[in-house]
Amino acid sequence: MSEFNEKLFASLDFLKPKDPPLIGLDISASAVKMVEIEAAGKGAYRVERYVIEPLPKDSVVDGNIANFDAVSEALKVCWKRMGTRIKNVAMALPTAAVISKKVILAGNQREDDMELQVQSEANQYIPFTLEEVNLDFQVLGPAPNSAEDVEVLIAASRKEKIEDRVAIAQSAGLKVVVMDVESYAAQGAFELIQGQLRDTSDNPVYAIVDVGSTMMRLTLLNKDQAIYVREQHVGGNHLTQDISSHYGMAYEEAENAKRNGNLPETYYTDVLQPFVEKLSLEVSRALQFFFTSTHFNKVDHVILSGGCALLSGLEERIAAQTQTHCIIANPFSNMALSQRIKPRQLTQDAPALMVACGLAMRRFEE
Repeated sequence: MSEFNEKLFASLDFLKPKDPPLIGLDISASAVKMVEIEAAGKGAYRVERYVIEPLPKDSVVDGNIANFDAVSEALKVCWKRMGTRIKNVAMALPTAAVISKKVILAGNQREDDMELQVQSEANQYIPFTLEEVNLDFQVLGPAPNSAEDVEVLIAASRKEKIEDRVAIAQSAGLKVVVMDVESYAAQGAFELIQGQLRDTSDNPVYAIVDVGSTMMRLTLLNKDQAIYVREQHVGGNHLTQDISSHYGMAYEEAENAKRNGNLPETYYTDVLQPFVEKLSLEVSRALQFFFTSTHFNKVDHVILSGGCALLSGLEERIAAQTQTHCIIANPFSNMALSQRIKPRQLTQDAPALMVACGLAMRRFEE
């Protein structure tokens, strides 16, 4: 392999699994989240530890680390609270920071030749020079319509996006051994949930609705592939703003009251119920866009994830609005729990841990 190719492909593997024990580390807009999962027998797993450490507002903006010191400090606190010796971590880039493309390549070629072909293909889709990006690829399997060809996933991101996350990890004494993509990590966690769902059709379509602090992301899955993604700028911070406006509170005061449940009796009817209705309508509209822009005309299951998934009444309202079976995500439901884990608290936190869980599971990939 040429020196250029070595630099291009060896900096960080986006998609390839690694062997050593590691922790799933998710840095979202609102918190640093860490999950450690151990093997518990053949095909079984145990949640060993997890921690969620809140971030100050605007520490992470649009997926970018805006306040390095605040995020670094939160990560140090998070890892200390974990009480683990493992320093290897799997992290993820925001989906919007990664350009990915599936291509069909000849299957009977050497790895060096395939890397050169991947570079050639990437040049067509990446609006940057190859020197500016980290590039990786993974062979997904035989091409759908040709036994001699293979389907290959190419992923690329600007180097500074990766370097920011690596630097944050290093500031806390941690080592990044996997750099994934948030959407792929969440899909990995969804595979743990999929077995809980009863499919009434031979070709089920799943809608993962992730409602975080600043964004709602709808991902439609079919045959283990993401077939549609839509994002809306609505999330938990908007509910905090509604509380602040309605009750005349400062934003930080409203956020603390929301987290602690210390709100007036009128909160549910005056603020929360209208917000839940708004979210449900956004989900319904996003699904309608999906139906009108694809050949699909129904969704079999809606899976709610993210920090807002447990908002009172949201699960029921989305089910009624979309006329679709709806559940709250819990990728840990079939896992054993270590004695240090509180089951009820984990159930509450699980919807917000999808990405961290998917990253933690990377250690078990063959």
